[in-house]
Amino acid sequence: MDHSTLIESFAEFARHKNVDRPTMIRILEDVFRTMIKKKYKTDDNFDIIINADKGDLEIWRFREIVDDNSEDIWDYDKISLTEARKIEPDFEIGEEVAEEIKLIDFGRRAVMTARQTLIQKIKDLEKDNLFLKYKDLVGEIIVGETYQVMQKEVLLIDAEGNELNLPKSEQIPKDRFRKGDSVRAIVHRVEMVNGNPKIILSRTSTTFLERLFENEVPEVFDGLITIKKVVREPGERAKVAVESYDDRIDPVGACVGMKGSRIHSIVRELQNENIDVINYTDNMDLYISRALSPAKITNIKVEAAEGRVSVYLKPDQVSLAIGKGGHNIKLASKLVGLEIDVFRDLQGGEMDEDVDLEEFADEIESWVIDEFKRIGLDTAKSILALSLEDLGRRSDLEEETIQEVINIIKQEFE
Repeated sequence: MDHSTLIESFAEFARHKNVDRPTMIRILEDVFRTMIKKKYKTDDNFDIIINADKGDLEIWRFREIVDDNSEDIWDYDKISLTEARKIEPDFEIGEEVAEEIKLIDFGRRAVMTARQTLIQKIKDLEKDNLFLKYKDLVGEIIVGETYQVMQKEVLLIDAEGNELNLPKSEQIPKDRFRKGDSVRAIVHRVEMVNGNPKIILSRTSTTFLERLFENEVPEVFDGLITIKKVVREPGERAKVAVESYDDRIDPVGACVGMKGSRIHSIVRELQNENIDVINYTDNMDLYISRALSPAKITNIKVEAAEGRVSVYLKPDQVSLAIGKGGHNIKLASKLVGLEIDVFRDLQGGEMDEDVDLEEFADEIESWVIDEFKRIGLDTAKSILALSLEDLGRRSDLEEETIQEVINIIKQEFE
């Protein structure tokens, strides 16, 4: 392989990989200098001239002519008069010899190694560029096409054919993808694994929800509305605290949109995740009250030093505060940064009131509540009215589970 074939084939490969000309020339020169160092121990007295467009390569070696008996004759940048006159017969001591080195002088094996090295350097550069590109995109939404669905992850490809990973842990539980589906997610993180960039996406991150708001609500994108905090139970429920510094803008109304037009597209993207948008405020009592929406609170006692807050509600509001599966109270706690304890505000005759089983959703698992409902027991007192044996005979629950439920209910009434 002569130098023109080597350079032309490399230049074509580099252009195919979108490598700019200066970088291509730098890589070529680095590889040739490595070859020179391997053969001549140094490249200090060599010049390399490359014209990648024409496939031209010139390597020049420069040495000073010294007397045959000189002590410097073994220096890398010196040549004896006798050797110099083999190149040009009229050379004299003190002159400089410029000798062109041909690629063939390095040997066929060295040239083939150079070719492989050039290709590998471009591939390494491509990996580095991909890593840096996606490193800059961390936290941004991208769109990929599904091309392989596996048990633990979904593999996507971007517009340039690069592989993207969406692990099961970063998918919304209701997500179902098929080959060819278009998927939106944020770039969660980028790692180097065995020298290859691994781009990990997420649809469960709170940042993903923030970016969706920026895309759908111009006021958020323009900075007129600030998203103060986002908390999520992916696919189930989310709470978003927003604030506007312009009194003319209603931040909640702007985020929800006319008849919910803006929020609906976000809800659909998140597999019908229930999104509560609330007004942020520095008034902690009011903030807690808004965070527990749609429940209505009668009294609040904040113990900031202990990181807790006691909230009192009418019995019919407790289940709303707790929410399905306890999601509402769990997210409200995360939003305000305090552990919320819910208490029934019972007064006078209300002490004898019965309590809906759903109000115990934060203490009793949903499947257990569903089993009691199946046999017609949907309130606390309806369960306490039966013996342990009767409850075991009528339901498919174990005696230990039933006893645990009875203890929980009794504690509430006490």
